[in-house]
Parts: sequence; structure tokens; C-alpha cells
Amino acid sequence: MQLGLNLAWLEAVSLAGVRMIAFLVIAPPFSYNGIPLQVKGMLAVALAILVAPRVTEGYTSLDTGPFLLALVTQLIIGALLGFLVYLLFAAIQSAGGLIDLFAGFQLAQAFDPGSFVNGAQFTRLMHLVALALLFGSGGYELILGGFVRTFDALPVTGAFEMRDFAPQLVDGVSQMFLAAVQIAGPILLVLFLADVGLGLLTRVAPQMNAFAMGFPLKILITLLVAGVVFLALPRVVGALVDDALALMGVSR
Repeated sequence: MQLGLNLAWLEAVSLAGVRMIAFLVIAPPFSYNGIPLQVKGMLAVALAILVAPRVTEGYTSLDTGPFLLALVTQLIIGALLGFLVYLLFAAIQSAGGLIDLFAGFQLAQAFDPGSFVNGAQFTRLMHLVALALLFGSGGYELILGGFVRTFDALPVTGAFEMRDFAPQLVDGVSQMFLAAVQIAGPILLVLFLADVGLGLLTRVAPQMNAFAMGFPLKILITLLVAGVVFLALPRVVGALVDDALALMGVSR
């Protein structure tokens, strides 16, 4: 008995798998180190097989040189798309960093080897909450679905130019900083008003040493107002998922 091997199908699925692996290694929530690399690899292979009808349509077998060039191209495309998604969700981590900075928690920063996040309490906490919300709300399914639809706009044999991604990169960076300020804005405003009040109190009663009293006061204010930020995080994560899909050139 002889078994035939469709080389064109195998090549197309391999190219799709390379793009999948590059995306899953960089894009949240799949980039979290708590997910073993073996699981990411198996997920990439399974997704590549699922998109086989989409990527093999009209595909013709390539020679060795063009095929290796196509592999590198798919690796770059997957990494760029994953980085665009990472940029947006880095806004939540950046918002936690702003809160730590203004609240005085920055002195207690530490490195989390699981997520490769270097920050204090709110930086790591908001990062983990964002990951939990992505899995709990099904946002990861929307991200994966949007990524699969990129094979229509960028076929596995198609070339791309960096200038095609440049506007998305600039837009992603600007949205990251804007979203970080918007998320942390309520706490930053309250802490700024607290500093102003302590400064006025120091002018009125210098003997009270209001700034020494301000450290525990700012920590208390941060913990009380942080509840408002966490209540808004589900809507923020949903909006970031929509923005990530828009940057990848797809919609819900």
C-alpha cells in the first residue's frame, strides 16, 4: 500500500504554523510563561491544521530558497502582529506602574519570572488581572479568531513591506500611553490632590511634619480608590481587544 503526501498542503500548513508560533510567543495572554512552550507549540500546530483550508487554497509548492524566505517572512509577520497586541495590553501594566510610582510602592518592585514583568505590587497585580479577564471573558478567542482572519489579508506566500505595519505600530504605541493614563487617571488625580493638601497643611502647621504622615495616607487612599479602577477593568479589557483586532486589520 502506498501513501501519497501532498507537499503543497504540508508547506502551506508549515508556513501557517510558523506564523502561529511567533504570534503565540509574543501576544498576551498566550505569552505568559505559566503556559509551557510545549503547549504553545501544540496549540500552534492544531491551529495551523484548522486554518489549512484557508491557507492551502491556490497554494503551489515552492523551491527550497523561496520556501525558506517565506518561512522567515511568516515569522516576522507573526511576531509583528503579536507585538501589536502586546503593545495595547501593556497599557494595563503601564497604568499599574504609574499607580506604584505616585503611591510610593515603587521602592518595593521585584521581577516576576513567570510573566517577565518588573514592577511593584500594582504593576504585577493589574497584569495578572488582565490575563485572568482575557481568559474569563473569552477575549483570547476573539484575538485568535482575528489572527486567523489575517491569513486572508496576508497570505502565507504573500510578501509585505515594513511601511505597511509602521502606521499600526505608531498607533499602537500612542494608544498604549493614552490608555495607561486613562486607566490610572482617577488614582493619579486623587493622589495629586492629596499632595496639594499636604503641602498646604505643611504651610499652615509646619510642626506637624505632614509629608512624613503622607506616606501611610497615600497608601490608604490608593487602596481605597483602586476599587474604582478594578471595577472598570472588564470594560477596559474589552475595549483593548477591539483595538487589537482593529490594529490587525480585522473586526469582530
